[in-house]
Amino acid sequence: MALFFINLILPSQTAHAFPSINIDVGEAEDPEDISTSLQILFLLTILSLAPAILILMTSFTRTVIVLSFVRNGLATQQMPPNQVLVGLALFLTFFVMAPVWGEVNENALQPYLEGELEQNEALEIAMDPIRSFMFNQTGEKEIALFINFSDIEEVNDQSEVPTYVLIPAFAISELKTAFTIGFIIYIPFLVIDMVVASTLMSMGMMMLPPVMISLPFKILLFVLADGWNLVISSLLQSF
Repeated sequence: MALFFINLILPSQTAHAFPSINIDVGEAEDPEDISTSLQILFLLTILSLAPAILILMTSFTRTVIVLSFVRNGLATQQMPPNQVLVGLALFLTFFVMAPVWGEVNENALQPYLEGELEQNEALEIAMDPIRSFMFNQTGEKEIALFINFSDIEEVNDQSEVPTYVLIPAFAISELKTAFTIGFIIYIPFLVIDMVVASTLMSMGMMMLPPVMISLPFKILLFVLADGWNLVISSLLQSF
């Protein structure tokens, strides 16, 4: 069907002038070919793990959970939609992680692309600002938890903490912080629900759902208090 419309719009000689792409798989004859193949395989592996890296090694987890708590506290069902919350959390993550990624690009990626660093050296340098960010957001209790369950006997410095220990500790710490912020967000909405429920009960209107009455007051309070500005500013300050 697509080719039919192309033939109608474009001249016949142009419609059949698209280049063909061939991908051949053969045996590597030179060591350089083997190295290139391994680099491509490593790159594909990194790309497949990119969603997990974005979720568990950045500020995305805390941000999206807090935004979800705001929506649940308002009891607005699917407003804002999931796509809006995830998109907002994604761009807030880009904003928070921009200095870290800029340092990675300047100290590791660009020197590697220019041939000044080997691949292993570039990876080690790239992990330094990321590890520093995760250490700043991770509690000692969470790190100690995974160190106790690993084969590490003694750790005297942050540099001695392996990355495979730091990542789950950082993820748990982010969940803890996100739920703490979510609890604080829920308090004013809970107060409104209790006041509305008590008022309806005192008026004998027990058959009227309190959520139906409290929802407009929640939205009004959230808008008058400039709630989105407060939530986003609190999130940014927490980092």
